Amino acid sequence: MTGNTIVDAVFQNLEIAKRSGDILSKFDLGKGEYFLVTAHRAENVDDKSRLQGIIKGLQAIQKEYNLPVIFPIHPRTQKMLSAFGISPEGIQTVPPIGFFEFLQLEANARLVLTDSGGIQEETCILGVPCVTLRENTERPETLLVSSNVLAGTDPDRIRKAVQEMLQPRAKWSNPFGDGTASKKIIEICT
Repeated sequence: MTGNTIVDAVFQNLEIAKRSGDILSKFDLGKGEYFLVTAHRAENVDDKSRLQGIIKGLQAIQKEYNLPVIFPIHPRTQKMLSAFGISPEGIQTVPPIGFFEFLQLEANARLVLTDSGGIQEETCILGVPCVTLRENTERPETLLVSSNVLAGTDPDRIRKAVQEMLQPRAKWSNPFGDGTASKKIIEICT
């Protein structure tokens, strides 16, 4: 059997995550009823105007869609919010969470906003729309199949990118593989 190790890991770990707990219940969330955010890159969180732009963009989409914005906040990001005096009012910041819990949140989000390359790939695999809070990406395949769009850190661009990604669209084809190998492994192991 062959396959993409990331695709295989996502599908295998999602099965483990489903058996290990229910983070959605913990936060009183339903499938597709929230936005999920990660932001930790130095170029975003160590720059006051960029971090402020991200927060303003998140606050705008929370108001526009009236959905929770769940933000497991990286210690570096928390430190810089405090240092810059930026209030994430209206955004549900939570302490960092484990991989299995995060994977459950990611798989069930309406949309994910991130500056992480790995999460761009995971959302594409999981079929969850993604907005990247950067001007570039190391995962251009996600842009080509329209599972992801670059928004940078300007609040208006973030808002418009979310609107774009929430428009009805044909399901994209996963450029990273279909997980056939991992599905066979899961069948063998269970």
